[in-house]
Amino acid sequence: MATRQEVVAVDSPRVWRAAAGLRSRPVVIALLGIGALVVALVLGVGMGSVAIVPGETIGILGHRLLGLDIAGRWSEASETIVMDLRLPRVLTAMIVGTGLAVAGATFQGLLRNPLADPYVLGTASGAALGAAIAVLIPVRIVVLEFGLLHGFAFIGALAAVYTVYRLAHSGGLAPLTSLLLTGYAVGSLLAAGLAMAMYLSGAALNQIFSYLLGGFDGSSWVRLAGAAPLIILGGTAIMLRARSINGMLLGEETAGHLGIDVPRERAILLALASLVTAAAVAVSGLIGFVGLVVPHVVRMLVGPSARLVLPLSAIGGAALLTFADLAARMLGEIPVGVVTAVIGAPFFLVLLRRVRAGYEL
Repeated sequence: MATRQEVVAVDSPRVWRAAAGLRSRPVVIALLGIGALVVALVLGVGMGSVAIVPGETIGILGHRLLGLDIAGRWSEASETIVMDLRLPRVLTAMIVGTGLAVAGATFQGLLRNPLADPYVLGTASGAALGAAIAVLIPVRIVVLEFGLLHGFAFIGALAAVYTVYRLAHSGGLAPLTSLLLTGYAVGSLLAAGLAMAMYLSGAALNQIFSYLLGGFDGSSWVRLAGAAPLIILGGTAIMLRARSINGMLLGEETAGHLGIDVPRERAILLALASLVTAAAVAVSGLIGFVGLVVPHVVRMLVGPSARLVLPLSAIGGAALLTFADLAARMLGEIPVGVVTAVIGAPFFLVLLRRVRAGYEL
């Protein structure tokens, strides 16, 4: 039976304030993330070779997107730059960042591996090889602004994951170990094929490198419309299965006792995360770091629950990649993948050091 001192300690204001802080932390983080997204949207649309002041940017967006009756003092050229050139690029960066972060959080939860990212099962190698093969084909086909490169990258990414999944099920190892080892082996084989394709590409080598380093310079409303539904619907379906991810974090046997059909749920979640990743890399190229680190940072802040990690990772991934793309543009259209690594890796190392030293994030 609890003593009077223990009851007083539990009912103390300090304990209640701490509990309230833990409950409110996800809400605060979500609000901060949404605020960062709004700032990224305004800055990303307004900044560039032709600068547009924030007031004009907000006015144009409010008038064209929300139908607000705003007395516009901006020029027709500014409106064209905002709506036709920059806004599709910014929204594409947000969608791709969302997809990579949610897919990364899903793979880390399913594989119970903190080093897992959206490319762990060979998605990157498959997409890269598909893009390289498309570059080598002497035929050029463009449908709704999607060329062979985008189509082959999408197909290659999905084909690689499907191959890994099928081969892993024929092995005698534990399912998770077999998936990881098979993914490594297939990824290495596809990387060898990519190296050969790059060797044979000749003058087209720059186009392959451009895809490997990632970027949004070819973004448009049509490409956004092609990728966004797959990423949004796939990401939403993953979030609706957060309970299954939470159960698998406890182990497959425990998840089975909780009533989760582990093989079925794993297959569905792997398929959804792979679809989201393939749709993202088809329009942006290979952009690393986002799907690996954003879920880590969110997990440090709010704990391991997928119900919190998935939506907050989506917000964080969108904000990070939008700011990274803005930095890439300001630095002269350098590859976005380089920016995400240069900006994000030191930040992540600082977080790891703080956690290791026992500091509270």
